[in-house]
Amino acid sequence: MLRVDYFYWLIGAFLLITALYNLREGRYSTAAFWAILIGPFAFGTQILQAAKSGVQWPAQVMGAGVIALGVLAARGRLGTAPDSVEALARRQSLAAALRNRLFVPTLLIPALTLVLFVASKWVPGMDRLMDPKALTLSSLAIASLFALAAGLWVTRARAAEPLAQGRRLLDSLGWAVLLPMVLATLGGVFAATGVGEVIASLVGHVIPIESRVACLLAFASGMVLFTIIMGNAFAAFPVMMAGIGLPLLIQKHGADPASLGAIGMLTGYCGTLLTPMAANFNIVPAVLLELKDPYAVIRSQAMTAFALMAVNVALMLLLCFR
Repeated sequence: MLRVDYFYWLIGAFLLITALYNLREGRYSTAAFWAILIGPFAFGTQILQAAKSGVQWPAQVMGAGVIALGVLAARGRLGTAPDSVEALARRQSLAAALRNRLFVPTLLIPALTLVLFVASKWVPGMDRLMDPKALTLSSLAIASLFALAAGLWVTRARAAEPLAQGRRLLDSLGWAVLLPMVLATLGGVFAATGVGEVIASLVGHVIPIESRVACLLAFASGMVLFTIIMGNAFAAFPVMMAGIGLPLLIQKHGADPASLGAIGMLTGYCGTLLTPMAANFNIVPAVLLELKDPYAVIRSQAMTAFALMAVNVALMLLLCFR
């Protein structure tokens, strides 16, 4: 069985290679940043098991590592070395020659992830191939490896080229690549510290909780607003579900938990389209595309976000209270 830990180890190995590339070039802050990040990917399971058995020092060391990551990012010395004129010209020439074929490996990732996940449920024996505790992650990881092979086939690149170009892209993204993980963790911290209960108390004093529509609008608006603030719907979801979704919509008004959770999460993504806090989605692309307006991506997505939010509210009204 392909345990999901194996794929985390692959990520750790890639981070090690990235750190070594930067160390060789004298980019010590960037090398240290990626080297620290190897820890949770390579030893995450061991750290968790140690914490469960009462041994706290590995988790404390990792906590110190997180603080070090913040310090390194705040120093502003992360980034990638500028391309040489020859390397830039070579990439532009290759892109012009391959044209839309460049999208084949990228599109394979979601397509194969979906196929593998569905197959794991319906095809006999597939459940023994992938980790049953993390079917989605296993499907995504296997699909990514197939996409890597497809990328090599499409570009006819050398086997080492993905390492060099992947390192260049990772350095370009810098600290922003950690935002989804960090912000999702932040949502769990907020939920554990009782932020949801505080929100429930505040909402009870502001809106008429006897109104199903008022509670639903508060839930949807809260998902969008918290996502704008924290940059990630995964961070907003546990807070809003604990504060409004569970006590008011599910327990008081009888909403269906599955449809409320699914559409509610999608509503949170409307906030992702509107916030610079979602830097890896909205700011980094503007930098990589060398756009003059750093908020150009957000401006182009704003109307879609508002329209999608309205549609999601209508869907929740129709589907969650049948």
